[in-house]
Amino acid sequence: MKNRAKAATLLTFVVGLLWCGLCAALAGEPIATKAKQAFMIEAETGTILLNKKADEPVQSASLMKLMTAEYVFHLLKTNELTLDREFPVSEYAWRTGGALSRTSTMFAALKSRIRVEDLLKGMIVQQANDACIILAEGISGSDAAFTEKLNARAKDIGLKKSNFANSSGLPDERNRMTMRDLVILSRDLHGNYPDYFPYFAIRDFEWNKIKQRNRFPLFASVEGSDGFATGYSEEDGYGIVATVERNGVRLYLAMSGLSSPKEREDEARNVLEWGLSAFEKRQIFAAGEVIGDVPVYGGADSHVAVAAKTPVSIFQDKRLPDRLTARIAYDWPFRAPVEKGAKVGALRLYNGEEVLQEVPVYAQNDVRGGSLTARALDAVWELLFFWL
Repeated sequence: MKNRAKAATLLTFVVGLLWCGLCAALAGEPIATKAKQAFMIEAETGTILLNKKADEPVQSASLMKLMTAEYVFHLLKTNELTLDREFPVSEYAWRTGGALSRTSTMFAALKSRIRVEDLLKGMIVQQANDACIILAEGISGSDAAFTEKLNARAKDIGLKKSNFANSSGLPDERNRMTMRDLVILSRDLHGNYPDYFPYFAIRDFEWNKIKQRNRFPLFASVEGSDGFATGYSEEDGYGIVATVERNGVRLYLAMSGLSSPKEREDEARNVLEWGLSAFEKRQIFAAGEVIGDVPVYGGADSHVAVAAKTPVSIFQDKRLPDRLTARIAYDWPFRAPVEKGAKVGALRLYNGEEVLQEVPVYAQNDVRGGSLTARALDAVWELLFFWL
């Protein structure tokens, strides 16, 4: 029987360390940025290009309007809402997010009725707070009730450290998002809503005879930029979420903690241009290619071969030849019987200690339950392993 690999943690065991011998050119040192928090990925491979305190929650301000947009898009896609439906402008929405508030507004007239599509344009193009509140009240009856749905929806799409206290991002200590969550959200908006994502690229919008230009700063300075949003809070400064596609490469970027609108634009432009110019795609494993073996507890065979269902590719730095490391991660002990095609765990690609990508891996053969003797030997091994 082959020796079992030792566990790396008490709960989730990382085994089968593969020093692949691949000269994969991954980023040795990421680009320097003045942002206090930043996170950027390449869309096709999911490779993390920049991670600077990406899981540190910050005051999200107007960036959280992206979550309100996502929820409204979801209702439209599932036919629970239509673009032509009209919602009334309440006094609360008019006072809290309208002209009287001296915040970003679409100047919705009190007691008027506005179509959902126009409210979306006001919220996205003009970052209008009144548009957010009108949508929230129209959909859920109140801003507070709508916010409960936002928090539930955020969990559904994989946002792990975000919390919402209102629909607009107006100042509230409880409005918190991370850069990683913002990138997950922006990827969801682009990938799942092709009919509505183009709203983010609208350059201007007129309502109540007042025309306002889109405040997103990268349309003119970054070729291929087609969304998303900016925000500002007194606590965490200026932030931005952006996506760009050029020559078949799409990047998603979130940044916060910048000192001015100019610094925000300059830093976002520099990081995106670096990502577009310094990296290239490289395939590491073909779809169905055996990546390694995972030990099987109590099986007729001691190991099962695993592979990914899709090609495993990395978005690599062209200049810095570093060694790519990979680990197959799974919950130990992995017990027989095992059916071919069953999910076993995940292949994790690393640059140093940082995870760049995680891809599910699946059994490539059946493993029957072993004999009584084989199971007994495995039980002894498990006991020894536990004490070690």
